[in-house]
Amino acid sequence: MDQQASLVQGTQYWIILSVAAVLPILWSFTLALHFARPYILRYLGSLTLRFGGDVWWLSYVLMRDGLLVVTFALSAVFLFPNIYMSADLAVPITAPLAALVLFWALLAKLTGDSDDDPRTFRIVSVLLVIASMLYIIPQVYGVEAGGEVDSLNSISTSLGGIPAALVSGSNPSLSYPILNLSLLGFAATGTVIFIWFMRKTKFESAEIA
Repeated sequence: MDQQASLVQGTQYWIILSVAAVLPILWSFTLALHFARPYILRYLGSLTLRFGGDVWWLSYVLMRDGLLVVTFALSAVFLFPNIYMSADLAVPITAPLAALVLFWALLAKLTGDSDDDPRTFRIVSVLLVIASMLYIIPQVYGVEAGGEVDSLNSISTSLGGIPAALVSGSNPSLSYPILNLSLLGFAATGTVIFIWFMRKTKFESAEIA
């Protein structure tokens, strides 16, 4: 029975660590597809067949937005305290904040038109860059560099504490406030979305009447 429980727990840890390791790749592809929009538009302008242009554009939008949603869904895993605060799992300390900022980027895309409105495109671009930095930097210099602590210590004693400070389970004094702030941000954003939706529905109903 203990072996079965250990196997289940080990499998869960392996899945979580795999998600944490693959997210930088997803973030890189997300940024690449988002900022590839000007190139896609120039390429579409060179096509002579309208149907081919529509297929290319719809395929691009599907891949770009689909990858964005997948990245957010995987990032939301780190909002669970038992995963984020676990000392056995190496999780970037700002992963919940990255999920929150990515949620704001998705909200900007839903409430605006980032493909036709340059202001919305800039807002989404800034939010995506901030969110990716909040995840990739602690992942690289905290989680991935955790095994190089001895090397860092041999270079400078002050550098040896950097990897541990960027991992949530090793820095509970900072990870607890970050998690609570992220959850509060999701709650506040959800409340604003609900109020905005109700007001818009009420306004549209009044226009129909």
